[in-house]
Amino acid sequence: MSVASGQSSVLILDFGSQYTQLIARRLRELEVYCEILPFDTSVERILSRRPKGLILSGGPDSVHRQGSPRPDPAVFGLGLPVLGICYGMQLLTTLHGGRVAPARRREYGFARLRVTAGNPLFEGLPKTMQVWMSHGDSAKGLGGNGFKVVAKTDTAPLAAIADASRGFYGVQFHPEVAHTPEGARLLENFARRICRLSQRWTMASFLERSVAEIRRSVGGGKVVLALSGGVDSSVAAALVHRAVGSRLHCVFVDTGLLREGDLERVRVLAKTLGLSLKVARASGTFLKRLACVKDPERKRKIIGRAFIEVFEAEARKTRADSLAQGTLYPDVIESVSVKGPSAVIKSHHNVGGLPKRMRLRLVEPLRMCFKDEVRSLGRAMGISEEILGAHPFPGPGLAIRVLGAVTAERLAVLRRADAIMRCELRASGWQAKAWQAFAVLLPVKSVGVMGDERTYENTVALRCVDSVDGMTADWTRLPYDLLQKMSSRIISEVKGVNRVVYDISSKPPATIEWE
Repeated sequence: MSVASGQSSVLILDFGSQYTQLIARRLRELEVYCEILPFDTSVERILSRRPKGLILSGGPDSVHRQGSPRPDPAVFGLGLPVLGICYGMQLLTTLHGGRVAPARRREYGFARLRVTAGNPLFEGLPKTMQVWMSHGDSAKGLGGNGFKVVAKTDTAPLAAIADASRGFYGVQFHPEVAHTPEGARLLENFARRICRLSQRWTMASFLERSVAEIRRSVGGGKVVLALSGGVDSSVAAALVHRAVGSRLHCVFVDTGLLREGDLERVRVLAKTLGLSLKVARASGTFLKRLACVKDPERKRKIIGRAFIEVFEAEARKTRADSLAQGTLYPDVIESVSVKGPSAVIKSHHNVGGLPKRMRLRLVEPLRMCFKDEVRSLGRAMGISEEILGAHPFPGPGLAIRVLGAVTAERLAVLRRADAIMRCELRASGWQAKAWQAFAVLLPVKSVGVMGDERTYENTVALRCVDSVDGMTADWTRLPYDLLQKMSSRIISEVKGVNRVVYDISSKPPATIEWE
């Protein structure tokens, strides 16, 4: 199901940049609908998205390397405006008769950009501005191909180029990163002034289109949905319920991998939203299949397959033929190589963990949304802030927070430690301030002294982060006295734990979850 049917867009062709997702984030913040597609996407698929323009992302490769990623040459004959960023600019240059060569030294960091010629890409922007560079090659000559230099830096005499007659523009720097303060305005100029995209991507407009598309996709059939109580599944449930009413059947799967109080919270949620709810108790199945499994990717895929089996069994009882999920765009980006040569980070149980053959039709109305957009959509449907403010909880549950082998005993230790952490966060007011917080049981033991006796027990790591959409995150600076209270309670109250540590890693380079 296309979540943006009828929505004009800017398409981003990905060449492997670590910043590609940020291009999409910046455009969405500007209410410009965009999608990320592989660099070699066919012209037919591109045209089916009704684009108003194309962005060629950056990438780590060199245009001189044999086999380096290239787009279908026909994309330049579609009459669409094109913006090339870093590697994308080098492609524009070399594919149109210009010259690209290795820089004398890789340029990485801040630079002062001077706009040297008037053009719509820089309209309304300062003549001199700070930008962020990250490249090894750079354009050295344009070869009389219609391009003109419109901006330069001390080390990059061709820092920005333009061919206004064809609507082709290139920038050697990265406008999508926060280190380029005027970058969002540049992207907005490309979308609004050059691509002439007037439609606004808002959650109110998305809601109307999405309800209609769900009805078209489902037809007169019934839908089964995994209701976990998290933001994603709750908003998806409310959206699908608005589209199909009583034909939606929600299932809460008791996997044995849940936190304290999860089942009770979901029952209250279902009652609040007016949803029918069935509890499927399957903890024995999940724990049996996870026995002795330590690899996180195997865990995710095992859990994904077990989820689908449970849902198919429930669907047969309700005669449902569609499965609705709260899959988000970061799930898709991190699980599947939709971004060309970018690396797969990890599989999500509701994306990479699904079996290739499934009896149910997938309905994923939030598939192209970021987390902050999902919360905005929930507000548009009148969902309470208590639900929308819930911290993310991964589909695989505590299985990916018990590092190493998953057993009922290790789950019990983590479950209690996690409950204590969340209790103290709520009491201190930090639960509402943080984006996500949880405990992790490490597969290591350490020596301690408890009650004048030597102990050799488990280590628990606490993780608390600030984020907007989960694509990037920074560790939360919790007060020392709060951390001390959490540590003291966990060590005192959770049998089998004698050490607590706090994770101060940001994403990137780390991910939010440990597995």
